[in-house]
Amino acid sequence: MHRFDPRWYRRCPVILLAGVLWTATCLAETSSGPLQLTLPPAVYAVPGVEMNVYFDNVVLTETPEAYRFQVTCDLGTSEEKRWTLLPTAADVGEHPLTIAVSDSSGKELGRAATVLRIVPADAGAGKSIRLLIVGDSLTHATVYANEMARLLSLPGNPKWTMLGTHRPPQAADGVAHEGYGGWTWNRFLTHYEPNPDGTYRKRSSPFVYPGDDEKPVLDLKRYFDEACGGERPDYVTILLGINDCFGANPEDPAKRDATIDSMLANADTLLAAFREAAPDAELGICLTPPPNSREEGFQANYQGKYHRWGWKRIQHRLVQRELSHFADRQSVFIVPIELNLDPVDGYPTNNGVHPNASGYQQIGASIYAWLKMRLQTRSEQ
Repeated sequence: MHRFDPRWYRRCPVILLAGVLWTATCLAETSSGPLQLTLPPAVYAVPGVEMNVYFDNVVLTETPEAYRFQVTCDLGTSEEKRWTLLPTAADVGEHPLTIAVSDSSGKELGRAATVLRIVPADAGAGKSIRLLIVGDSLTHATVYANEMARLLSLPGNPKWTMLGTHRPPQAADGVAHEGYGGWTWNRFLTHYEPNPDGTYRKRSSPFVYPGDDEKPVLDLKRYFDEACGGERPDYVTILLGINDCFGANPEDPAKRDATIDSMLANADTLLAAFREAAPDAELGICLTPPPNSREEGFQANYQGKYHRWGWKRIQHRLVQRELSHFADRQSVFIVPIELNLDPVDGYPTNNGVHPNASGYQQIGASIYAWLKMRLQTRSEQ
């Protein structure tokens, strides 16, 4: 197996071309060329908060050092491993962005387009919002939720409340969520523990209750009425998928896609329940984040049972399927967290899928930027 060498960034020239107009309608590119260069339809940013596109996260290859990346945008700077931007107030607006990837001879192998939307730093100021954050161990760590709380507490933001029953010791003031290590879409739908012991490891899904016949049922209305004091969220973000699909067979595309099909069916069921119980809420689906670029991170966790390249193939396909499956749905939105997560410095050396504090903060910044975009859009409607 190829071991990713972060030094490839220093060997790989990347060129920023400024001021080129792109007039085509921007849709998600989900299979651009042999490297399957994949971008979401939009990327979001807020003045004063760094935003990046890490090149390793948008292509499917074991040898990214063999390729060159060109970014076309009127803002930002291309560095050896990423395109990066620290927006200012003057940058607010929409900016077309394209990425082209070529081989060492200069032959173009793929091209994808997106739109960079920079929203005002005061979007949503003076409003009050309620958030519900749902996820697996990445949410359980609480770091990205804390970062969202920090950013939302800066001047120019709405008054915020986080709903949820899980408040780990590391949670900052006001931070709550429904994030539990190892959980899946299906577990949130169905898991019922008749004898909970007060720990998160032995508990029911917060959304599942005994029904009239004592059989467990999904009941989000009861969750909001009882666990949230009758309040409904304005925004729900969901970061799931790793545990649903981690054990898929990367060598068998049909079986891999069947695993993803099952996950998406469970997602549809939970989203429909949210739609019924909280019809005014906007639902943000976080694209499944990329892995640590180091094989040794997977070796430390899984001792050869699972490998970085295997999960990378599954994760890349999962992102493509998520982009397609959740496109053009009323009140359901893509949150492109996978672009802004540094696959080298955003991870510890000894973990395959759990970021370090820096990586979690990048996830928080991405969700915050999406949330500010939705606040701005709602204010214009």
